[in-house]
Amino acid sequence: MKASEFDKKFDENEDIVDMLDFSGARRPGEEQKRINVDFPAWMVKALDREARRKGVTRQSVIKMWLAERLQAGRG
Repeated sequence: MKASEFDKKFDENEDIVDMLDFSGARRPGEEQKRINVDFPAWMVKALDREARRKGVTRQSVIKMWLAERLQAGRG
């Protein structure tokens, strides 16, 4: 398909999602970087309890709490 045909479909609000390749898509500033952090056993148990309560993983709890804290520090 030519770019002009694609643009026309887009401009006419046609569904073009199936025509896109998202395999290489990236969100700038949202790239993942692995780090290691050591926590005391009591803290891991508390994180696991909170994760079960929320129905998410321990990693998700840590990410949510850190994000909240970092965003609060910006304001």
